[in-house]
Amino acid sequence: MYNLKLSNQVSKKITKDMIGLFFEDINFAADGGLYAELLENRSFEAIKSKGSPRNYVLKEDNLYAWHSNNQKEENLEISCNQPVSEKNPHYLRFTADQANEGFFNKAYDGISLKKGMKYNVSFYAREVDYLKGDLLIRVTKDKKTYAESTVKFIIAQSEEPNGYDAMVGNCVSKKWKKYTTQVTATEDIQKAQFEIILTEKGCVEFDLISMIPEDAVAGIFRKDMFEALANLNPGFVRFPGGCIVEGTSLMRRYYWKNTVGKIEDRKIQTNLWALQGGNTIFANEMQDCHYMQSYGIGFYEYFLLCELLSTKNRKCRPLPVLNIGVACQFRSYETVPVDSPEFQEYVQDALDLIEFANGPVTSKWGKLRAEMGHPESFNLELLAIGNEQWESKNVDVAPRYLAFEKAIHKVYPEIKCLGTAGPFVNHELHTQAWDFYKSECEKNPNFTYAVDEHYYIEPKWLYENVDFYDNYPRNIGIFAGEYAGHDENQKNSVEAALAEAAMLTGMEKNGDIVKLASYAPLFNRIGHSQWTPDMIWFDADNVVLTPSYYVQKIFSDYAGSEYLELNGQEYELRKENIFVSAVKNDDSIIIKIVNANESEKEMNLESSVFDFKGKNAEVALLQPKDGKYIKPVANGFVDPNGPNKAISAEKISNFDLCQKRFPEEVDFTIENKTLSNKILVPAKSVLVLKF
Repeated sequence: MYNLKLSNQVSKKITKDMIGLFFEDINFAADGGLYAELLENRSFEAIKSKGSPRNYVLKEDNLYAWHSNNQKEENLEISCNQPVSEKNPHYLRFTADQANEGFFNKAYDGISLKKGMKYNVSFYAREVDYLKGDLLIRVTKDKKTYAESTVKFIIAQSEEPNGYDAMVGNCVSKKWKKYTTQVTATEDIQKAQFEIILTEKGCVEFDLISMIPEDAVAGIFRKDMFEALANLNPGFVRFPGGCIVEGTSLMRRYYWKNTVGKIEDRKIQTNLWALQGGNTIFANEMQDCHYMQSYGIGFYEYFLLCELLSTKNRKCRPLPVLNIGVACQFRSYETVPVDSPEFQEYVQDALDLIEFANGPVTSKWGKLRAEMGHPESFNLELLAIGNEQWESKNVDVAPRYLAFEKAIHKVYPEIKCLGTAGPFVNHELHTQAWDFYKSECEKNPNFTYAVDEHYYIEPKWLYENVDFYDNYPRNIGIFAGEYAGHDENQKNSVEAALAEAAMLTGMEKNGDIVKLASYAPLFNRIGHSQWTPDMIWFDADNVVLTPSYYVQKIFSDYAGSEYLELNGQEYELRKENIFVSAVKNDDSIIIKIVNANESEKEMNLESSVFDFKGKNAEVALLQPKDGKYIKPVANGFVDPNGPNKAISAEKISNFDLCQKRFPEEVDFTIENKTLSNKILVPAKSVLVLKF
């Protein structure tokens, strides 16, 4: 039996809104994921990425995902003459040799419909030679139709004008027209295809073809995935990355100004992660080599997402990450010199982003925000300067941060700037970064609100470093911006989640300086993975909540504003693989207990302030489903025949890879119970008492 004596002694004020989200478009998190658009390559701007992250070729493949429904692929042509938007210049010209010919989109693993659900369809079309006939919109599988609508086509003119008629203006010009319709699913169906059919022979041009479920939140976000995020009650969302921010080259970096304004004017970009697949060896062409960023979720939608995730009790704050004139250091040596005019453009982008988020409608960027539908300020408070850059012979991080911080605080002194300590902890680069921030913060306390640290690491390290932040300086905040426990098989395991929970008890104990923490990555589309583990897995129809998801939920839902002193008990319990924290939240006391042992443990609860016996408490429990879990392999040894066998680097399908790494199942329950002085904490579990 173990003893836990609780006092009412508050040791420090802590950050109640510490737990947040990190959203990067990796593993089809945005396009094909949270963005509710069902069609792939809707604007005919697809690019095929071939090679490795440091040695690659990008090639236009505009017809990707589109095919003729009668195997006449020659009837689909790509053109770029007077497009809907010059930012995305390509569009489709389709010729029907006879009535009822058309083309289809394969979509992300096929279209999935739910019976009775309505779907909003829109597209631009322009007549080439289509003097009669309409457009039939439908979703089919195996020649059976599951949703359809007929769209009346507007004919520009009755016949092609001769030279004189054109000269004197006796004709109607053939212009793009936007069409909208709605289809209703007659049955549940998976892996179907979206079709547009010309009811008569002729030729029509198409662009920006879209299909979005009617229940999409704000018409943007896939409903079940949004609800999974909302259920976490996050304190912030870090966006857009991650390596996405930097790009494989600065030309391919995430440029926020390309992601706002009219949807047709958002210049589509290839995705950096198209060059990496499933943590297998690099191949010349990855399965998802067409992975793109349509920017259907751009910076406006990101700010809106944070607003929608905010509640009466907790504001979800946006935390944008900006490029500092450096391409991804894992993939490139490209930089913009700090003393160059080009670098000042990066600094100005930061100032303009703040204006876009917070500025008055009379300002340039505030006006654009208002035109997009949000005249009110988004109340941006936090801004990360860089992702995970580190000092090297090629990159000078310190002067870049200095330039950004000086410019931002000159105009917006209220903005909290965040720095980066690079991608590693327990490394000389990490120490070097912290020396810089400590030195500058001694001269200017407003220099850095928090320093962003990343660690993807084995569960063993997390268990052994729960006290990691105990001896950090107390005048600079910490942002655990990307972290996760990685087991041998890179699986969302119970063991990894428990190690993360143990680490979070240490972050909570140091909640006076650990201001923000976000697990990473957030999403993983099954069969389209570039990185595992991830917090939320999904396919076209389902959302899978992992053990790590429930750990994040526990520490978000049961957060506190004050930490209760345990007077060293936590250190003694850690020796027994038990990790604890105790916090106050308003009038409530919350105890979290992580039992990393393979057997249940009995805890004797004591207090000099009150008697536990007879107290009514809310009890939350996270434990392996049916008590089953994969036992961790000691000392890094991998049993070649065991369930923890590491996946070899052989090239396998991404779907098979995801099946091998599929999350372990857990049970998460919340009950009201009457306490006694003794409680049983199940094996491999996280237990919460709130009273």
